Amino acid sequence: MDVSFTLWLLTILGLSALIAVDFFIGRKPHDVSIKEAGIWTIVWIALAILFGIGLMIFGTSQASGEFFAGFITEKSLSVDNLFVFVLIMAKFSVPSHLQQRVLLIGVLIALVLRAIFIAAGAAIIASFSWVFYIFGAFLIYTAWKLIQEARSDEEEDDFEENRLLKSIEKKFGVADRYHGTKLFIQVNGKRVLTPLMVVMLAIGSTDILFALDSIPAIFGLTQDPYIVFTANAFALMGLRQLYFLIGGLLKRLVHLSYGLSVILGFIGVKLVLHALHENGVHVPEISIPFSLTVICGVLIVTTITSLIASKKQAEREAAEALEAGEPTAKAKDDDKDSVQT
Repeated sequence: MDVSFTLWLLTILGLSALIAVDFFIGRKPHDVSIKEAGIWTIVWIALAILFGIGLMIFGTSQASGEFFAGFITEKSLSVDNLFVFVLIMAKFSVPSHLQQRVLLIGVLIALVLRAIFIAAGAAIIASFSWVFYIFGAFLIYTAWKLIQEARSDEEEDDFEENRLLKSIEKKFGVADRYHGTKLFIQVNGKRVLTPLMVVMLAIGSTDILFALDSIPAIFGLTQDPYIVFTANAFALMGLRQLYFLIGGLLKRLVHLSYGLSVILGFIGVKLVLHALHENGVHVPEISIPFSLTVICGVLIVTTITSLIASKKQAEREAAEALEAGEPTAKAKDDDKDSVQT
């Protein structure tokens, strides 16, 4: 897709305006309700759909298909990233009214980092076609790693700070409590970090790791930097609201890692086939419509099987609690109602 400098400029200005609106909504720390999160999640998804339709009308159906395939892939990877965000929020005991501020800054950091990664990736691909082999091998390895982690009996229930974060905390020092939205405070004449700043640094550092998976994945669906950037931007902009909307649902998506491993492995194979084709080897290439069908199909199946497995697990736990003579969640609620009556 041939994108002029003017279109790039208008797109960046438009996305900046949307980010400004999002910042205006979340400028005042407050607890985000399910209703608020749901409304804005629908708004962001609707804007992404309108943008994709606009690519079809004013561009090509190929560009529109690549955008939707990229957007859905990046959105699904973003949902997986929310698991880590939940762990970070729990690790640092972030007050509920400050969580949206942390997420907003985290999304801004992710957008900047991915813009840099996209520019670098596009330049490398333009100069070295063999990089597709590296991207493909990396995605296949990541898919295998996800399966290994999903099959492991150990559950990750805590966030481990990396060495860089620990060294920053040691050098500057950290306040013993949150001070509203302040990132630094003065303690005994020394400028120290607040826990809020540490949380933002933690999310910012994990954003780099997330980009290492997502950028090669979307370049496996399209090599158009404009589509890569806009798909990432629209996938990330609704992440803050999505966090509050499906926070409780995340634990029920027990098969999400398996689904993402299939998607990443599929895109990895697609990249390798594309690289072979570029080198003159006669191999079949996977089309965008087929890729979109596979990605959507895997996510639908994964969601359904996850909810079924979670329901069975809840029923099993309820039965075990009943046998042990412990009150179930429903029984506890009934007792509360009777006491209030």
